[in-house]
Amino acid sequence: MKKFLSVLTVAMLLAVPLRVYAENPVPEVSARACVLIEEKTGKILFEKNSAEKLPMASTTKIMTTLLCIESGGLDDEFVVDSSAIKVEGSSMGLVEGDVVTKRSLCYGMLLPSGNDAANAAAVKIGGSIEEFAEMMNERAEQIGMTRTCFVTPSGLEGEGHGSSAYDMALLAREALKNPVFAEICSETEAKVRFGNPPYDRWLKNTNKLLTMYDGVKGVKTGFTDEAGRCLVSACERDGVSLVCVTLNDKNDWEDHSRMYDYGFSNVTSAELSSDEIYPLTIVGGTEETIPVKAQGSITIGDDGKLMNKISSEIIMPPFVYTNIKLDDKVGEMRWYYDGRYIGSLDITAMKNARFESVEKSEKNILEKIKDFLFNN
Repeated sequence: MKKFLSVLTVAMLLAVPLRVYAENPVPEVSARACVLIEEKTGKILFEKNSAEKLPMASTTKIMTTLLCIESGGLDDEFVVDSSAIKVEGSSMGLVEGDVVTKRSLCYGMLLPSGNDAANAAAVKIGGSIEEFAEMMNERAEQIGMTRTCFVTPSGLEGEGHGSSAYDMALLAREALKNPVFAEICSETEAKVRFGNPPYDRWLKNTNKLLTMYDGVKGVKTGFTDEAGRCLVSACERDGVSLVCVTLNDKNDWEDHSRMYDYGFSNVTSAELSSDEIYPLTIVGGTEETIPVKAQGSITIGDDGKLMNKISSEIIMPPFVYTNIKLDDKVGEMRWYYDGRYIGSLDITAMKNARFESVEKSEKNILEKIKDFLFNN
């Protein structure tokens, strides 16, 4: 929808306590670098060297999978590139001549962490590993990952390949907005079809945290000799979602659990919503305006320091032409934390707008257009 009008409003936070937990001290984490953020806002709740650029191993495949999903045609079959799948390390089991889909490669990347799947996806989408790496870096820039350089789609060492814990948290936050990605990374195992000819087989997820800590919904493990153990995870409780990243961490399962204990004990569930009613000008109707209102709410985790950095804006046209019906979407209310987009609520009509006569309607719309052009 074209942005005709932007009005800054004050956010309304309705704090609702999460379940009561014992007070948790600041966690001691063995990782070289780590960060814990609130998923919706991206606000840092805990960190250690979170801006340091380090190798991140197969957590790289979060970006590769996201680009694979965003490229479309997930269920179109094709034959994997024979040279692309000849790669060392973890594998989903691709062999020369296999027929796959992009969807099966996504499962192969996020569950068994297949380097063969990552390379196959990169060549299919980008034409080559190098061209795909450029696509990865362009997408990273869009997300706001300022300390990241992608060289390989798999996370195997490449000169300059690395990221920061905070950048990887921003990447996970972006990827989890995609429902296909969110569904795949939350599976402990999945039946996937590929081969020559294709047949069903089971893939298992390397992310043990999915069954170790209540509420974990992803995201990706990683390990190389250079990077050490790396883990990006996300966990949801009572509607509040947190994202945790550790890089070069020998005790990643325990550290993520401790960081989640700390995070959930220090946030409350808060709803972003608005009861304000706005008039929307109607052209060609029997009424000059109709009332409209933002519907629903967005749940975030508030650590008590969010209120003065939450804002919203109204996106609506200056007028609309009938026929508008009750509950029709006419705009949206977008919410931000410190300028970073959180999410949006639909603004809908609170009543019907009826037609005028054709002659009167045409005259009315011309007058409204002239008024808008000469007075804005």
